[in-house]
Amino acid sequence: MSATDLTGSVIVVAGAAGDQGKPTAAAFAAAGATVIAAGRNADRLADVVALDPERIVASVVDLSDDTATKEWAQALVTEHGRVDGLMHLVGGWRGGKGIVEGDLADWDVLEASLIRTLQHATRALHDPILASPHGRIAIISSTGLDKPRATNAAYLTAKAGAEMWLRAVADSYKESDAAASIGRIMALVTPQMQAEKPDGYKKFTLVDDIADWLVGLYARPAAEVNGAIETITR
Repeated sequence: MSATDLTGSVIVVAGAAGDQGKPTAAAFAAAGATVIAAGRNADRLADVVALDPERIVASVVDLSDDTATKEWAQALVTEHGRVDGLMHLVGGWRGGKGIVEGDLADWDVLEASLIRTLQHATRALHDPILASPHGRIAIISSTGLDKPRATNAAYLTAKAGAEMWLRAVADSYKESDAAASIGRIMALVTPQMQAEKPDGYKKFTLVDDIADWLVGLYARPAAEVNGAIETITR
């Protein structure tokens, strides 16, 4: 459990029902924050709320819709009075077959899930997070960007696009108390995955370690983490 005290803060976890979203929502709730568990499926979000019903609130939104995202963000600020963070964990993966053999339809899916949703969410929540005394935005990216493979071209291109967008957001936050950060992993491993194959994921990063890194951004100066690209290891 993190020692960071976020009592009174409002943190949005986008993609909250995913493998990384659930432990992240739980970690921020444990730190005292009100967590807005955002996603498209109300039933799946109910499972996230059940982790800590007193601190986690479900919020159904389609972040691929720019207008809907703006209206949603305005409603959050109206209801809660503030937004102190966006942990953008909207996932998406498509395996490829190479540069020529690959299906560019995979790119359409990945661009929509990994880049467009990030653009919409960061634009809609940019100013409330800037106004926060400790606003933070973060994404989880891939160490594969250091050595891209042909069979992962579409996925890594989308990850690179997301990173570049967030680095530009970081530039808009320079000389403020807000920050935008990027954490890189090879892949994540859940407790269930680890239990089923204890020695099979030695190079993967535990979802709880990723959640701790995200919460820990609030314990570090904005100037230190703004625009930072860090590898999260066990």
